[in-house]
Amino acid sequence: MDQMYYTLLIAGVFFLALILASAIRILREYERGVVFRLGRLIAVKGPGLILLIPVVDRMIRVSLRTVVMDVPSQDVITKDNVSIKVNAVVYFRVMQPDKAIVEVEDFLSATSQLSQTTLRSILGQSELDELLSQREKINRELAVIIDNQTEPWGIKVSNVEVKHIDLPQEMQRAMAKQAEAERVRRAKIIHAEGEFQASQKLSEAADIISKNPATIQLRYLQTLTEVASDKNSTIIFPVPIDTIKDFMPGKSQDRPDSH
Repeated sequence: MDQMYYTLLIAGVFFLALILASAIRILREYERGVVFRLGRLIAVKGPGLILLIPVVDRMIRVSLRTVVMDVPSQDVITKDNVSIKVNAVVYFRVMQPDKAIVEVEDFLSATSQLSQTTLRSILGQSELDELLSQREKINRELAVIIDNQTEPWGIKVSNVEVKHIDLPQEMQRAMAKQAEAERVRRAKIIHAEGEFQASQKLSEAADIISKNPATIQLRYLQTLTEVASDKNSTIIFPVPIDTIKDFMPGKSQDRPDSH
């Protein structure tokens, strides 16, 4: 009789432990529990110790931490008919756990699929130059569109970042040629501006020299000093044209007759 009593006692303790194990839940600070009683949503509980009615209650854990979801590479044809591959990353978190469980079957998969389709749709409406130069604007537009569509699910999309744009080899070579041509154009413009500024300075210097003829003699002496400073075996003396024009051929006929 005593042995049967102890057997029943042990069985009772074991059954009570099973009941307590199924009735007690502990949720972390970043977790919430969506509790269903006989299939009906009754509350969102947590964090801390949660007591459930065994067999009657069922709880689903939902994390409130920010989820970083990688959007797989998507084939996109831009508005100017360039075929590219683009991947992105989406940052979102669950704000209303009850809606995330009740309104959509799998909010992670649904958000991923929605991000892929939105990425293809928005980038397909933009030209390649816009994708490369206005990436911040496109990121904001993607985040707003995805957030508006996930709001009924209790999900908040905080940011979307286009990580990489994979261009065809032909397009990369064409862009490299375009960049090189742009650099050549800028170099020619800078050179032309330098020539223009130099001509302006020379014109101003000529006006100053014409007002004071003594300055040409000072410039002449300065040039001789600069030439003499070099270790050359031959020294070239610059001579003004006005000095030798009387000795040039043809000038003798222009002189009046001395009869």
